[in-house]
Amino acid sequence: MHEVARVRRAGRARYLLVCVVLAVAAVAVLCASLAYGDMAVPLSDVVAALTGRADPATWFIVGELRMPRALMAILVGVAFGLSGAVFQSVLRNPLASPDVIGISSGASVAAVLASSLFAVSGVLLSAFALAGAVLTGLLIYALAWRRGVTGARLVLVGIGIGAGLSSVVSYLMTRSEVTEAQSALLWLTGSLNGRSWDLLRPLAWSLVVVLPLLFLAARQMPVLQLGDDTAAGLGGRTQRGRPALLACAVALAGVATAAAGPVGFVAFVSAPVARRLAPGRGASLVASGLTGALLVLVADFAAQHVLDLVDLPAGSAGQLPVGIVTSVIGAPYLMWLLIRTNRAGRGG
Repeated sequence: MHEVARVRRAGRARYLLVCVVLAVAAVAVLCASLAYGDMAVPLSDVVAALTGRADPATWFIVGELRMPRALMAILVGVAFGLSGAVFQSVLRNPLASPDVIGISSGASVAAVLASSLFAVSGVLLSAFALAGAVLTGLLIYALAWRRGVTGARLVLVGIGIGAGLSSVVSYLMTRSEVTEAQSALLWLTGSLNGRSWDLLRPLAWSLVVVLPLLFLAARQMPVLQLGDDTAAGLGGRTQRGRPALLACAVALAGVATAAAGPVGFVAFVSAPVARRLAPGRGASLVASGLTGALLVLVADFAAQHVLDLVDLPAGSAGQLPVGIVTSVIGAPYLMWLLIRTNRAGRGG
């Protein structure tokens, strides 16, 4: 018993250390994002702006131009990271992330439809995207229901639905005007360019509502990770706990997609990275959220200042969308995961 307690204490200490390191790294990149740009701002002035002691010009640069974008990168990363961790843990499948099983595609279809048919933009466009993600999640769950829902069936149904919705997006893009198609394409790649406080506030308030519900529902997660039969044998309410967790995960993916577009592979890679940093901690929700925030922050900083020499189409404000950078990181991981799964004889 003494040895078991020692191992548990060591695991908790490592998990806490990983979370602290991730948080400190995210704060460091946040400060760099606020200080570095076309006009460099000393860190002392950044701190003055954050504490309300800066002059109006410094506050405009830090508080109005750079801070909404940096904070949105953090919130979008947290939302995608948590969503992917919940999907992969509850469904017990490393491929189960919202951008793989069609949730993000549902949001994209709704946004492109709203943009091309009703010419909506801004917060209203985000509302359409959120509605599309929620409706897609409900459709996937309904089609996967056979006296209950198993993880493998839901993933397969989701991949099929996602493929169909991607075809719908491609068709709508071919029917759109050139300017509309360019605007929609920029949103579909996942971009934080030009994000303001008006777009940040709905995302922040949504997370204030969803995050407590997620951590309340997460009490069922350790049992669900054991599998349906074992969970049922231990008295776990699999058919109640799973829908609650998946609903929270869909909501997180929906609000993040509504705010920044389908930023690819953040949900897919955040949880595996967090689990490798802190093994034996189950879903590692906090670490997954922090990993997602750090990933999006670093990717957006690289898109703004490291890869800013790439030629882009008109209307992109001269900056590479953050979704392209995250896809460059995530696509090789997906290929490696598929190869590894196939070698292990689980690829079908």
